[in-house]
Amino acid sequence: MDKWQGRVALVTGASSGIGEAICENLVKHGMKVVGAARRIKNMQDLVEKVKNENGTFLPVKCDVTKDEDIYALFDKIKETFGGVDVCINNAGFFGTGGTPEEWRQMTNVNIIALCLCSKLTVNSLKERGLDDGHIINISSLAGHQVYPFGESHFYTGTKHAVQALSEGLRQELQADNSGIKLSVVSPGLVKTEVFNHVHGNPMYNKIYEGNTSLKSEDIADLVSQILSAPPYMEVN
Repeated sequence: MDKWQGRVALVTGASSGIGEAICENLVKHGMKVVGAARRIKNMQDLVEKVKNENGTFLPVKCDVTKDEDIYALFDKIKETFGGVDVCINNAGFFGTGGTPEEWRQMTNVNIIALCLCSKLTVNSLKERGLDDGHIINISSLAGHQVYPFGESHFYTGTKHAVQALSEGLRQELQADNSGIKLSVVSPGLVKTEVFNHVHGNPMYNKIYEGNTSLKSEDIADLVSQILSAPPYMEVN
Protein backbone atom coordinates (compact mmCIF):
# COMPACT_ATOMS: atom_id res chain seq x y z
CA MET A 1 0.00 0.00 0.00
CA ASP A 2 3.04 2.31 0.10
CA LYS A 3 2.36 3.50 -3.45
CA TRP A 4 -1.00 4.95 -2.33
CA GLN A 5 0.27 6.97 0.63
CA GLY A 6 -0.88 10.56 0.23
CA ARG A 7 -3.16 9.66 -2.69
CA VAL A 8 -6.91 10.31 -2.69
CA ALA A 9 -9.59 7.64 -2.25
CA LEU A 10 -13.33 8.17 -2.56
CA VAL A 11 -15.60 5.73 -0.72
CA THR A 12 -19.37 5.89 -1.22
CA GLY A 13 -21.78 4.53 1.37
CA ALA A 14 -19.22 5.51 4.00
CA SER A 15 -21.46 6.08 7.01
CA SER A 16 -21.64 2.47 8.23
CA GLY A 17 -20.75 -1.15 7.60
CA ILE A 18 -18.40 -2.01 4.77
CA GLY A 19 -17.93 1.59 3.65
CA GLU A 20 -16.96 2.79 7.12
CA ALA A 21 -14.52 -0.11 7.55
CA ILE A 22 -12.90 0.59 4.17
CA CYS A 23 -12.48 4.28 5.05
CA GLU A 24 -10.82 3.46 8.37
CA ASN A 25 -8.53 0.90 6.74
CA LEU A 26 -7.37 3.24 3.96
CA VAL A 27 -6.75 6.11 6.38
CA LYS A 28 -4.54 3.80 8.42
CA HIS A 29 -2.59 3.11 5.23
CA GLY A 30 -1.90 6.81 4.80
CA MET A 31 -4.46 7.76 2.16
CA LYS A 32 -6.52 10.94 1.97
CA VAL A 33 -9.97 9.40 2.18
CA VAL A 34 -13.20 11.15 1.23
CA GLY A 35 -16.30 9.46 2.61
CA ALA A 36 -19.61 10.14 0.87
CA ALA A 37 -22.99 9.36 2.41
CA ARG A 38 -26.23 10.98 3.51
CA ARG A 39 -25.64 10.45 7.24
CA ILE A 40 -22.94 13.02 7.91
CA LYS A 41 -23.09 12.56 11.70
CA ASN A 42 -21.93 8.93 11.46
CA MET A 43 -18.97 9.97 9.34
CA GLN A 44 -18.04 12.78 11.71
CA ASP A 45 -17.72 10.16 14.43
CA LEU A 46 -15.18 8.38 12.22
CA VAL A 47 -13.19 11.63 11.85
CA GLU A 48 -12.57 11.57 15.59
CA LYS A 49 -11.74 7.86 15.56
CA VAL A 50 -9.00 8.14 12.93
CA LYS A 51 -7.59 11.57 13.82
CA ASN A 52 -4.24 10.12 14.93
CA GLU A 53 -3.75 7.79 11.96
CA ASN A 54 -1.32 8.29 9.07
CA GLY A 55 -3.91 9.50 6.56
CA THR A 56 -6.86 11.88 6.72
CA PHE A 57 -10.62 11.52 6.47
CA LEU A 58 -12.99 14.08 4.97
CA PRO A 59 -16.74 13.36 5.27
CA VAL A 60 -19.00 14.83 2.58
CA LYS A 61 -22.78 14.69 2.71
CA CYS A 62 -23.95 13.21 -0.58
CA ASP A 63 -27.10 11.51 -1.82
CA VAL A 64 -25.83 9.31 -4.65
CA THR A 65 -29.33 9.08 -6.15
CA LYS A 66 -28.91 12.74 -7.15
CA ASP A 67 -26.57 13.43 -10.05
CA GLU A 68 -26.00 16.99 -8.87
CA ASP A 69 -24.75 15.71 -5.49
CA ILE A 70 -22.22 13.44 -7.20
CA TYR A 71 -20.95 16.22 -9.47
CA ALA A 72 -20.67 18.53 -6.45
CA LEU A 73 -18.78 15.79 -4.58
CA PHE A 74 -16.18 15.49 -7.33
CA ASP A 75 -15.90 19.28 -7.58
CA LYS A 76 -15.18 19.46 -3.85
CA ILE A 77 -12.55 16.73 -4.07
CA LYS A 78 -10.91 18.54 -7.01
CA GLU A 79 -10.82 21.82 -5.09
CA THR A 80 -9.51 20.19 -1.90
CA PHE A 81 -7.12 17.49 -3.12
CA GLY A 82 -6.84 17.83 -6.90
CA GLY A 83 -8.89 14.79 -7.86
CA VAL A 84 -9.77 11.14 -7.22
CA ASP A 85 -7.13 8.42 -7.57
CA VAL A 86 -9.05 5.45 -6.12
CA CYS A 87 -12.83 5.07 -6.21
CA ILE A 88 -14.58 2.48 -4.06
CA ASN A 89 -18.18 2.22 -5.23
CA ASN A 90 -19.63 0.72 -2.08
CA ALA A 91 -23.03 2.45 -1.75
CA GLY A 92 -25.82 -0.08 -2.16
CA PHE A 93 -29.50 -0.46 -1.45
CA PHE A 94 -31.36 -3.70 -0.81
CA GLY A 95 -35.11 -3.46 -1.34
CA THR A 96 -37.72 -6.18 -1.37
CA GLY A 97 -38.65 -5.16 -4.91
CA GLY A 98 -42.33 -4.66 -4.22
CA THR A 99 -42.85 -1.23 -5.79
CA PRO A 100 -41.56 0.81 -8.75
CA GLU A 101 -40.20 3.32 -6.22
CA GLU A 102 -37.95 0.65 -4.73
CA TRP A 103 -36.93 -0.49 -8.20
CA ARG A 104 -35.85 3.07 -9.04
CA GLN A 105 -34.04 3.45 -5.72
CA MET A 106 -32.06 0.25 -6.27
CA THR A 107 -31.30 1.19 -9.88
CA ASN A 108 -30.18 4.70 -8.93
CA VAL A 109 -27.94 3.60 -6.06
CA ASN A 110 -26.64 0.22 -7.23
CA ILE A 111 -26.14 0.98 -10.92
CA ILE A 112 -26.36 4.61 -12.03
CA ALA A 113 -24.39 6.16 -9.13
CA LEU A 114 -21.70 3.49 -9.53
CA CYS A 115 -21.39 4.22 -13.25
CA LEU A 116 -21.29 8.00 -12.78
CA CYS A 117 -18.66 7.84 -10.03
CA SER A 118 -16.58 5.50 -12.19
CA LYS A 119 -16.82 7.80 -15.21
CA LEU A 120 -15.88 10.89 -13.19
CA THR A 121 -12.95 9.05 -11.61
CA VAL A 122 -11.56 8.10 -15.01
CA ASN A 123 -12.04 11.71 -16.18
CA SER A 124 -10.29 13.01 -13.06
CA LEU A 125 -7.28 10.76 -13.63
CA LYS A 126 -7.00 11.64 -17.32
CA GLU A 127 -7.30 15.37 -16.63
CA ARG A 128 -4.22 15.13 -14.39
CA GLY A 129 -2.29 12.91 -16.78
CA LEU A 130 -2.36 9.97 -14.36
CA ASP A 131 -2.53 6.36 -15.50
CA ASP A 132 -2.42 4.36 -12.28
CA GLY A 133 -5.85 4.78 -10.66
CA HIS A 134 -8.09 2.02 -9.43
CA ILE A 135 -11.87 1.57 -9.34
CA ILE A 136 -13.25 -1.13 -7.04
CA ASN A 137 -16.95 -1.96 -7.23
CA ILE A 138 -18.51 -3.70 -4.24
CA SER A 139 -21.01 -6.13 -5.74
CA SER A 140 -22.47 -9.34 -4.29
CA LEU A 141 -22.71 -13.07 -4.84
CA ALA A 142 -26.19 -12.11 -6.07
CA GLY A 143 -24.42 -10.74 -9.13
CA HIS A 144 -23.33 -14.27 -10.05
CA GLN A 145 -26.40 -16.39 -9.33
CA VAL A 146 -30.13 -16.04 -8.81
CA TYR A 147 -31.33 -17.19 -5.41
CA PRO A 148 -34.87 -18.63 -5.01
CA PHE A 149 -36.20 -15.64 -3.04
CA GLY A 150 -38.65 -13.61 -5.10
CA GLU A 151 -38.22 -10.48 -3.00
CA SER A 152 -34.51 -10.33 -3.81
CA HIS A 153 -34.77 -10.73 -7.57
CA PHE A 154 -34.72 -7.06 -8.56
CA TYR A 155 -31.74 -6.47 -6.28
CA THR A 156 -30.12 -9.50 -7.91
CA GLY A 157 -30.78 -7.93 -11.31
CA THR A 158 -28.97 -4.75 -10.29
CA LYS A 159 -25.95 -6.73 -9.11
CA HIS A 160 -25.86 -8.69 -12.38
CA ALA A 161 -25.81 -5.29 -14.09
CA VAL A 162 -22.83 -4.28 -11.92
CA GLN A 163 -20.94 -7.35 -13.14
CA ALA A 164 -21.68 -6.63 -16.80
CA LEU A 165 -20.97 -2.90 -16.61
CA SER A 166 -17.77 -3.44 -14.64
CA GLU A 167 -16.45 -5.91 -17.19
CA GLY A 168 -17.49 -3.53 -19.97
CA LEU A 169 -15.52 -0.65 -18.43
CA ARG A 170 -12.53 -2.92 -17.80
CA GLN A 171 -12.53 -3.84 -21.50
CA GLU A 172 -12.77 -0.17 -22.50
CA LEU A 173 -9.80 0.73 -20.29
CA GLN A 174 -7.82 -2.20 -21.70
CA ALA A 175 -8.62 -1.20 -25.28
CA ASP A 176 -7.39 2.31 -24.44
CA ASN A 177 -4.10 0.83 -23.15
CA SER A 178 -4.89 2.45 -19.83
CA GLY A 179 -3.11 1.60 -16.60
CA ILE A 180 -6.29 2.33 -14.65
CA LYS A 181 -7.46 -0.88 -13.02
CA LEU A 182 -10.96 -2.11 -12.28
CA SER A 183 -11.83 -4.79 -9.72
CA VAL A 184 -15.08 -6.20 -8.39
CA VAL A 185 -15.59 -7.63 -4.91
CA SER A 186 -18.60 -9.93 -4.54
CA PRO A 187 -19.16 -10.79 -0.86
CA GLY A 188 -21.64 -13.27 0.46
CA LEU A 189 -23.48 -12.45 3.68
CA VAL A 190 -21.84 -9.62 5.62
CA LYS A 191 -22.97 -8.43 9.04
CA THR A 192 -24.12 -4.88 8.20
CA GLU A 193 -27.24 -2.72 8.29
CA VAL A 194 -28.34 -3.80 4.81
CA PHE A 195 -31.52 -5.54 6.02
CA ASN A 196 -32.45 -3.02 8.74
CA HIS A 197 -35.22 -1.36 6.74
CA VAL A 198 -36.90 -4.74 6.12
CA HIS A 199 -36.55 -5.97 9.71
CA GLY A 200 -40.28 -6.61 9.97
CA ASN A 201 -40.00 -9.52 7.57
CA PRO A 202 -39.34 -12.71 9.57
CA MET A 203 -37.25 -14.18 6.75
CA TYR A 204 -34.68 -11.40 7.09
CA ASN A 205 -34.75 -11.59 10.88
CA LYS A 206 -33.45 -15.16 10.63
CA ILE A 207 -30.84 -14.67 7.93
CA TYR A 208 -28.02 -13.80 10.32
CA GLU A 209 -29.18 -16.30 12.93
CA GLY A 210 -28.96 -19.26 10.56
CA ASN A 211 -25.82 -18.37 8.63
CA THR A 212 -22.19 -17.59 9.30
CA SER A 213 -21.43 -14.10 8.03
CA LEU A 214 -18.38 -12.09 7.08
CA LYS A 215 -17.42 -8.92 8.92
CA SER A 216 -17.09 -5.49 7.30
CA GLU A 217 -13.42 -5.51 8.25
CA ASP A 218 -12.91 -8.63 6.11
CA ILE A 219 -14.04 -6.74 3.02
CA ALA A 220 -11.93 -3.73 3.95
CA ASP A 221 -8.86 -5.95 4.26
CA LEU A 222 -9.57 -7.47 0.85
CA VAL A 223 -9.83 -4.01 -0.73
CA SER A 224 -6.41 -3.06 0.64
CA GLN A 225 -4.99 -6.37 -0.65
CA ILE A 226 -6.31 -5.60 -4.14
CA LEU A 227 -4.82 -2.10 -4.03
CA SER A 228 -1.50 -3.58 -2.89
CA ALA A 229 -1.14 -5.67 -6.04
CA PRO A 230 1.84 -4.70 -8.25
CA PRO A 231 1.19 -2.65 -11.42
CA TYR A 232 1.51 -5.68 -13.71
CA MET A 233 -1.10 -7.70 -11.80
CA GLU A 234 -4.80 -7.27 -12.53
CA VAL A 235 -7.31 -8.46 -9.95
CA ASN A 236 -10.67 -8.67 -11.67
